[in-house]
Amino acid sequence: MLIAIVEDDIDQGEALAFWLAQGGHQSEVFDDGDSALAALAQRHFDLIVVDWMLPDMQGDALIAKIRERLGWDTPVLVATVRGREEDIVAGLTAGADDYLVKPVKQMEFIARIEALARRLRPRQQPVLQAGIYELDAEQQRARVNGASVDLTQKELDLAWYLFSNPGKLFSRNHLLDKIWGVDADIDTRTVDTHASRLRRKLRLGDANGWKLESIYGYGYRMERLD
Repeated sequence: MLIAIVEDDIDQGEALAFWLAQGGHQSEVFDDGDSALAALAQRHFDLIVVDWMLPDMQGDALIAKIRERLGWDTPVLVATVRGREEDIVAGLTAGADDYLVKPVKQMEFIARIEALARRLRPRQQPVLQAGIYELDAEQQRARVNGASVDLTQKELDLAWYLFSNPGKLFSRNHLLDKIWGVDADIDTRTVDTHASRLRRKLRLGDANGWKLESIYGYGYRMERLD
């Protein structure tokens, strides 16, 4: 993969680039938001790592511009010293896919990069298994403990995306763009409606080992209950 690193700390940027090279990835380091945006307009990057505090703009402003120009298909990882819960929520709300608190540790950094990279790979298998749940892309249905459940295409797409990213918190706008398309002219309440249907149809809850959690004012997270 080709990865853009937006980091004004030269030593930190070089360290991240070195770790990525060890992991078999190419990268380019940019020390401010404007230079990164200029490069993004010229060539394709598979993933973007963003420091929150940049000389010319804050991370949320840069992410907003990235989403405006590239949509939601390019994963963004925020790496910053700001580690309070409200900072993490702000980063995710701004459009980041993941959030890493500095000091960055090499193994965790590479693991998060690889996790984000998996989302870029096309869906290969026709069936996704998650505990007692089985999602069948070809037959457009689910099975709960072997019992067949009919789903609409969007319900299946939403369930597949959430089950493929257990524990990850996604905003309603992110899910709307990801499942319905960047230009979809649909109210975010559509996401709530489909989430409610999935809870009911799939009987998501403590008894079945998975919970679709609603985060007030933000979005949804599929939780595996151990």
